[in-house]
Amino acid sequence: MSAAPWTVSAPSPTAAPPRGSHWGKALPFIGPVVLFIVWDLAVRLGFIKAILLPMPSDTIATLITGLAGGALLTDFAVTVWRTLQAFLIAAVVGVPLGVLLGSNEKAYRSVEFLIDFFRSTPSSALIPLFLMIFGVSDVNKVAIAAFGAMLIVVFNSAYGVMNARKQRVMAAKVMGASRWQIFRDVLVWESLQPSFVGLRSAVSMALVIVIVAEMFIGSDSGLGHRIINSQQVMNVKDMYASILAAGALGYALNILFLLAERRIVHWSGR
Repeated sequence: MSAAPWTVSAPSPTAAPPRGSHWGKALPFIGPVVLFIVWDLAVRLGFIKAILLPMPSDTIATLITGLAGGALLTDFAVTVWRTLQAFLIAAVVGVPLGVLLGSNEKAYRSVEFLIDFFRSTPSSALIPLFLMIFGVSDVNKVAIAAFGAMLIVVFNSAYGVMNARKQRVMAAKVMGASRWQIFRDVLVWESLQPSFVGLRSAVSMALVIVIVAEMFIGSDSGLGHRIINSQQVMNVKDMYASILAAGALGYALNILFLLAERRIVHWSGR
């Protein structure tokens, strides 16, 4: 039976942008906008006194002015430098040490308790110990931050090696690879992704410890010193501006490492 003469084909749909594409780009900004709206209303309606929590517009203005060449910029740069020093020490020492320990599980198990013990101990509790060793100096702040960050790097790098895909190790053995070749060409590469996870956590940990050390270990510079000093003299605008600067620094460092991880360890999960 032939097709009906009046049958027509459906028109081809015109290309349209995917739904929610614009909303998807705006999603990361919703949280900060809501936070500042709630903050503004809480102060404006009198739920919190302005002497304790300034208006967000005043705080942001103080932040911008300070980072545009004021004293806040100097303290910001000092904290960045101390954090980078601590992180570089943790990375240079922690990654090779973690990979070496992970390649020999018995060696790692022999020091696992020490790594987990100090990794679980709040670094601020070790400040008196580092004070006795290094005294009141910049070295102290960098050393304690590097120590806390290094433990995270060692842990992640070691477990990255120990949990390497067994089929890849077996395939290398079947092809006649030596232990050194397996370590160099399989285990090291397998450890990169967890090592980057450890490094990303380590840089955040280094920043936290540096700021805490700046607060409580005789310091005359840095964001930690600025926060505690502003609180003591009730300069709340400067205090909250310094807190926002510290948060923005931590967020920026995290984003940078995410981008570096996606670019360098692009085969992750394959």
